[in-house]
Amino acid sequence: MGQPVRDYLLTLCVTAAVTYLLTGPVRKFAIAIGAMPAIRARDVHREPTPRLGGIAMFGGLCAGLIVAAHLHNLDWVFQLSTEPRALLSGAALIWLIGVLDDKFEIDALIKLGGQMIAAAVMVIQGLTILWLPIPGVGTVALTQWQGTLLTVALVVITINAVNFVDGLDGLAAGMVCIASAAFFLYTYRLWYGHMIEAAAPATLFMAILMGMCLGFLPHNMHPARIFMGDSGSMLIGLVLAAGAISVTGRVDPDTMRLFAGSEREATHAMLPVFIPLLLPLTIIAVPAADLVLAIVRRTWNGQSPFAADRGHLHHRLLEIGHSHSRSVLIMYFWSALIAFGAVGYSVHSTSLWIVLVIMGMSTLGLVLLLMPRFTPRAPYWAERFVPPRYRRRRGKGEQPGEEAASAPGAQQEPLEGGMGRTGSESQERVPVVVGVSGVNGATAVGPRSRLSDRDRAESAR
Repeated sequence: MGQPVRDYLLTLCVTAAVTYLLTGPVRKFAIAIGAMPAIRARDVHREPTPRLGGIAMFGGLCAGLIVAAHLHNLDWVFQLSTEPRALLSGAALIWLIGVLDDKFEIDALIKLGGQMIAAAVMVIQGLTILWLPIPGVGTVALTQWQGTLLTVALVVITINAVNFVDGLDGLAAGMVCIASAAFFLYTYRLWYGHMIEAAAPATLFMAILMGMCLGFLPHNMHPARIFMGDSGSMLIGLVLAAGAISVTGRVDPDTMRLFAGSEREATHAMLPVFIPLLLPLTIIAVPAADLVLAIVRRTWNGQSPFAADRGHLHHRLLEIGHSHSRSVLIMYFWSALIAFGAVGYSVHSTSLWIVLVIMGMSTLGLVLLLMPRFTPRAPYWAERFVPPRYRRRRGKGEQPGEEAASAPGAQQEPLEGGMGRTGSESQERVPVVVGVSGVNGATAVGPRSRLSDRDRAESAR
């Protein structure tokens, strides 16, 4: 068992390394060709940022598949299954559509048609849902048309869910990385725990997807130097959907030998299995909820479901006062809680401590969600290892371990994260243009002025 783990780890590392190394040249290429759209009203970044990060991610996908095809414990997946080839074909098509959209901003309906065609290409090459397990009934075989329609629907929903959540720096890549990690644990357990070889392609897809996201994240964390664009968000959404289709529609639950005894006993025994069979939906629960709410909101307001706005969940977090980084971390937290909670319950469905841990973490998440202006402070010995906004204030010449005392009558101006400046430093503070969500979130929708009101008055004289 150790050797396959090393092969997966090698594939992940190669994918991450290639993605990371390609992102720098891709950024220069995006700037050179002008793939830097102007800041729109719904954007939260303050400077035009290049897109086309999906080019580097697609390069990492190709590198991961090539490496896996030459590894002894993974090459048989390419010999006995057409799913890797189907994934590559669909990914190439959706990636090309995304690149064109990042550069020329094609119509939303055209993108939707391209997503359906990419899903159909994967279906033609064998990556499709063949049957569905239904509690109390058993395994229900699907007709060709039923399997095709269900596969296309799952691909389109997953792609657009990931695309909708791609609104903050590092948000989409981090959430998909968390989802793919949880999905990897589940599929790996199916393969080596239950000896189900049909779960091997999905396990490989998730390892590669983790590498793509991890390699791109260092360039995309706030403040982002490059965006993945639709070429990246649609690509990772398709890879995530491909893994879900592979393990959900092609792994026969009968192979787990759990259908024994009465129908009630069989249904109860299958409960931990049905939970992660819905894992493709749980791992994108937050993006899917955002997608549904966006469609309802826009339709209710008489707008097109494809019309962009500033009503997504991450925009709401900024509105109530969370900073950019904290909003991303909160979304990470809920995604990890849902995905890993489902996987944990599938392993030990009768363990009460799993339910208690999930409830406790949910309570903690709600507390953090409702305390947008709470800023934790690191201890003095750890201040050199944390960002400046988490360090304690100290006066000039004050040594660590001494509290900074504010001078009587000194005016303090709060900065993001709770820090402040006094005296003349506050006059040099650059004013923040307040957007929809106020000054606590990095939501200025226009260019930030580099001069204060007093500096403008002096320069005009």
